[in-house]
Amino acid sequence: MADREVATTIDALLGPDSPMNWGKWGADDEVGSLNYLDATQVVRGTRAVSSGEVFTLQIPIGLAGQPDPVWPGRTPAVRTQVMDEGFFARGDEPEPSDGHHWADDKIEMFTQGSTQYDALAHYWYGDKVWNGYPADSTIGELQRASVLPIAERGVVGRGVLIDIARARGKEVLDSGEPITLDDLLSAAKAQGTTIEPRDILIIRTGWIGSYYRTDSNEFYRDWNEPGLIYSRELVEWFQRMEIPNLVTDTIANELSFYPGGLQLPLHCALMRNLGVAFTEMCQLDELAAACAADRRWTFLYTAAPLKISGASGAPVNPVVIR
Repeated sequence: MADREVATTIDALLGPDSPMNWGKWGADDEVGSLNYLDATQVVRGTRAVSSGEVFTLQIPIGLAGQPDPVWPGRTPAVRTQVMDEGFFARGDEPEPSDGHHWADDKIEMFTQGSTQYDALAHYWYGDKVWNGYPADSTIGELQRASVLPIAERGVVGRGVLIDIARARGKEVLDSGEPITLDDLLSAAKAQGTTIEPRDILIIRTGWIGSYYRTDSNEFYRDWNEPGLIYSRELVEWFQRMEIPNLVTDTIANELSFYPGGLQLPLHCALMRNLGVAFTEMCQLDELAAACAADRRWTFLYTAAPLKISGASGAPVNPVVIR
């Protein structure tokens, strides 16, 4: 705790010997800890299916009446109708000879403006990104470790949901409410759940679900998302457990800000250094309710972000099958 309070840079917080997976899968690797999800893990994931229930975890894009939740500084997606029946009614579009009509639209959005996967080179410190690639390889586009290799590979394995909000008797964690490794393991124990090596770890805080019940100005007031907080023990646990993918219902997967001005250190400790894939802004409330109802907290998790070349992230609609 003392180290976290006095550190003012990511480098100082993590130290010179932070756990690293660079080179573990070769000098050209671009998917990091997703390499743990081999065929054996896919089969293990399918064995967690028993009832056949399907849950999709993406939040809506362009929901009428409320802007999409995004990280402060980003703008919500804008969907524009570019063709519909009105164009024909106004005479803006010539009537086709065969009588067919159609609708068409487009979206302008941040690639990380919805439920999404981060590229491993999305966030870094020093002059290197994941696997030691130079930071200047991100100029213009991510030349290495973009989201494209993750999208091409796909993500399939056994998922395990740890419902921190439910464990604390809350609908949603408070702004800035931390989750330690002990909290995570205690909540799992209370659920009767064992987190196993190579599980896709899914953590529910209730945060994104609360957005749709809250005035957006109130939601963003005194912004500091709840979530996992950095500790050396947490990072070592992720490395030892070979966790391939961290999935949460927050916009950035971890506590936003620390004393001293630090921001998102786990993006560096887990993503940059260990190659853990980050999936953010998942809607987990319905899945959590189903898991709590029958006390089954494991399932098959599948996902593949959009194949956007050179991008720092891409939207995704993860599919969970219980």
